This record gives sequence, structure tokens and C-alpha cells, in this order.
Amino acid sequence: MTGNYSIYGVNGPVVTVLGRTALTMNEMVFVGRKRLLAEVIRVDSDKAVIQVYEETDGLRPGEPVEPTGAPMSITLGPGLLGGIFDGVANPLKAIAAENGAFIPAGVHVENLGDRLWDVTFRIREGDSVRPGTIFAECRETGAIDHKSMIPPGISGTVLSVKPDGSYTVNDVLAIVTDEHGNDREIRLAHRWPIKQPRPVARRLSLTKPLVTGQRVVDTFFPIAKGGAAAIPGGFGTGKTMMQHQLAKWCDADIIIYIGCGERGNEMTNALTEFSELIDPKNGRPLMDRTVLIANTSNMPVAAREASIYTGITMAEYYRDMGYHVAMMADSTSRWAEAMREISGRLEEMPADEGFPAYLPSRLSEFYERAGCTENLNGTEGSVSVIGAVSPQGADFSEPVTQNTKRFTRCFWALDKSLAYARHYPAINWNDSYSEYVGDLSDWYTTQVGDDFTACRTELFSILAAENNLMEIVKLIGSDVLPDDQKLTIETARVIRVGFLQQNAFHRDDTFVSPVKQLKMMQVILYLHHKCRDIIARQIPISEIVKKGLFDKLVQMKYDIPNDRLELFDDYYRLIDTSLSELN
Repeated sequence: MTGNYSIYGVNGPVVTVLGRTALTMNEMVFVGRKRLLAEVIRVDSDKAVIQVYEETDGLRPGEPVEPTGAPMSITLGPGLLGGIFDGVANPLKAIAAENGAFIPAGVHVENLGDRLWDVTFRIREGDSVRPGTIFAECRETGAIDHKSMIPPGISGTVLSVKPDGSYTVNDVLAIVTDEHGNDREIRLAHRWPIKQPRPVARRLSLTKPLVTGQRVVDTFFPIAKGGAAAIPGGFGTGKTMMQHQLAKWCDADIIIYIGCGERGNEMTNALTEFSELIDPKNGRPLMDRTVLIANTSNMPVAAREASIYTGITMAEYYRDMGYHVAMMADSTSRWAEAMREISGRLEEMPADEGFPAYLPSRLSEFYERAGCTENLNGTEGSVSVIGAVSPQGADFSEPVTQNTKRFTRCFWALDKSLAYARHYPAINWNDSYSEYVGDLSDWYTTQVGDDFTACRTELFSILAAENNLMEIVKLIGSDVLPDDQKLTIETARVIRVGFLQQNAFHRDDTFVSPVKQLKMMQVILYLHHKCRDIIARQIPISEIVKKGLFDKLVQMKYDIPNDRLELFDDYYRLIDTSLSELN
């Protein structure tokens, strides 16, 4: 790229270059003598505006701006899994080994390193290849096989290919002659623009749930594989804790976790915990199928935007191999705040609460990259996006939460009162919703049980009835309620405490299969129906409560191991025996 440019002005992370330039929108550039990584965000006839992804302390007018002629990109290949990266995909462990705990400005380290990989090729000379063709495989970690693909934009005939052996990501492994007669070099890794979605053959309908083992999610507010969900909640309501639980237990093949603008000590805890977690699926470290992107609140604000796009690009890359990927973004509010700060420095017209007018479009661009797809190589994969939202003062009417609701079909509203009462997950069942329920009903019917949806609906109706009754109880007390309404309140307590509340530290309660969830619902409803019949015969509910059955069902989640589901039959016999004494 030709052109010698110099800095005219510096305003925090925003740098201005005066004069007519050949710079293009979203072009990656290096700014200053330290060669700070940056991106062009505005091009006028007489100036260009650049946002810098690193600290601009000490930057002065007159320092050079070096164009690259390419958009902001990252290198994709084996070596991502198990890594900890900053917002622009610099490997933090490698930087710490060379420079200490603090990242110096202008340090850029190759994110995949120079490790040798044992490669097995799936192509031969003379084969025809096209974008997405899997040409080689290597064991990336103990849990995941990495499938190297022909990059998008390259197709033709294999002119030559190396024998199976050990290679680095930079070695030329094959030569492909394209339709124009040009020879194209194929390596284990290739670069991809982070703001450009990777191509797919077609998008598929969302018909399978992302099973999390969390009852309030799987039963009441499920998310589909390839779906998008939002977790809004105020400070201390458990957003990060819930994302950690989902990352550990959901049935995704790959986890991408992004700490976007989070507190440094919280991010440190996350990095430490993830490094120590054991994958319940295979007994290996969870990091074997996890990528962590750390962008703390004291890092440059512009890098928050890059971290979101970096994470979703990595997720799409593994999706293209045929894997199901779950991406956790914690939190998108910090990204929106960074956009607001940069927008203010650009003197753009502010919209609601000072956020830029393009906030909705940026959010939609991000969440629309979720999906279940048929890939270019014929495999099926998915990217499920779960974004935490941190509204100030837990005000769900603020712009980030409201705009996020427009682009996600699953809304897990965390409640401060539930969190303070130690009810986890603190998802408020009255404010939350999932639009995937209808899409997933066939899966639940065929894979779990015919009456799963009916049980879910009835439990939901009992909780809704309790919510209405509690308004009356607050005014005049519960003694004036008829027995059938008192039964609703008792059953709702069992649902809330015994079913929706879950103990992440209990061996049998931290993860519960959908089959066990259905059996728990069936027992609760069986007791409810039997009690309703007894009350209809004018037997007071106080006599039923004395039997202790409701309290027994609250403890059901602890008393029945996940591998002993036949013990549910004992509950049916106990209910029949205890209630028969009242006839």
C-alpha cells in the first residue's frame, strides 16, 4: 500500500490524519513509532479518522501512520484452543513470558506460534478442491481434532501436496492451481477479516436445543443450537456465574468466552477457574475445548469492539469444521459504552442516553452471526451466542437491553431479589421468555417424552396463578384464600424451590438431564392433581400439608441420583400411601 501519512491530532483512542488519503474504511493501520494497531473508521475528502486498539499515551502529532491495505484480520488455525488472548488476538501467555504481566504498547505476537503439528492429509495431487474443503487434520488438543480447510475464495486443482508429517502453521503444505492458472499456497492457517461473516452454504432451521442441564433454562426458557440469548441483570445477580455454568455443562463442542470490559479481578478469577475446571464429558481439562478472550475494563476501550468480533470470528471458524460452538460475551454493555465514548470523541449526534444512533445496527450485526448452518464442505455446525447485558441500576428499559431484546429470541432476566435470597440461577420466570419453545417442541416430544411440553405449560400456569394470588396475600393475608388457591401456592413453592432453584455445588444437582427434569415435573404435577381431588372432597389442605409431601418433593433434586431415575417410582408410592389415609 502506497502513501506516507502522519498524525495531525490525538483525542484519546481517536487519531486524525489530514489531507486526501488512499486509506479505506475498516483498513488496518499501524500508528506512531510504536506501530500501535488501529483501524480506519471514517474517510473524508480532506481527512481520515482512525481508532487505536492500544494505549495512545505518548503519541504525538507528526508521527507516522502506516497503511496495510487489508481490513482488521486475525489468523485462524490450530493453536487457538486452550489459548488466552486479548481483544485483538494477541496471546497473553506469550506476551507475559517475554514482557511481564503488563502488555507494552506496540507489541504484536503471532497468535498461533510456531509449534509443530502432526498433520494427516485428506487430499492428493490432481484432486479438485473448493472453499471449505477439508484438506488436512491434526490433533489440536486431547478433546478436539482440528480440520484445516481451503480458505474462502480459493478453488481449483491440487498441483502438489506434502506427505503426512509435522508442520507449523506457516509451512506451505499444498499448491492449488485456480481457474485462472494462478498457483495458490495452502497452509494450516489463514487470515480472515473479523467484521466479515464467514460464508456458508445455507442457514438451517433451529430444531435442536442447546442442552445446558439447568432446569429453568432447558424446561422453561430453552435456547436452540444456533440461537441467541441475552442475560440482563444488575450488579451481583449472577451473570458471570451463569455463563460459567453454561460453558461447563452445555452440550456444545467448543466454548468461546469473551470478557469484554469486565473488572480485572473478575477476569482473573474466570481465567483461573477455567484453567482448573475438568470437562465432565471426557475428564480432561475444560480448556482443551475453550478459547478465552480477556479484555478488562482498564484496557483500551476501542479493543472492546475488536474482542467481540474476534470471538465471533473464531466461533464461525470452528463451526465451519462441523462443530457446535457456544460463545459467551460478558458483557455487551461494556462494548456499547466503548462505542458511546468513541462516538462522543467523534462529535457524532447522540441518541438515547448518549449512545450512538447506530447502536441497534451494531448489535444486530453481532447477534445475526449466530445460527445453525450447512457449511461449504457439507458439514453442519452452529454458533450459539449468549450475551450478558449489564444495565445500570438493573433498569431493563435502557437502550442496550431494549435493543438486545430486538435481536435475540431468548431473554433470561436476572432478578436482584432472587439473587439476594440465594435463589440461583436468579432468572425471573415472570420477566423472562423464549421464542424457541415452539421450534423445539418436536425434539422434546421425540427425545424426552410426549408430555414434556404439556408439563412445562402446566407448571408455568401454576407459577402465573401464584403471582396473581400473592398480590392478594400481600393485602389481606393467605388465611382468607380457599383451599384450592392455597394448594396453588404450596405447589408453586415446590416448583420455585425444588425445581427452578439449582445447586451448582451439588454433584447430582449441578447438571440435570432433560429426562430427569421431565420426571421431576411429572411427580410435582401428580401430587398437585391428587391433592386437588382430595380438596374437592372438602378435606382441608392443612391435613395434606401435615403429611410433609411438599417438603419431601423440595428435596427430591438431592435425593435421587442422576443415574438412579427408577427411584422416582418410590415418590409415587409415597404420595399414594400418604394421601390414601385421608380418604
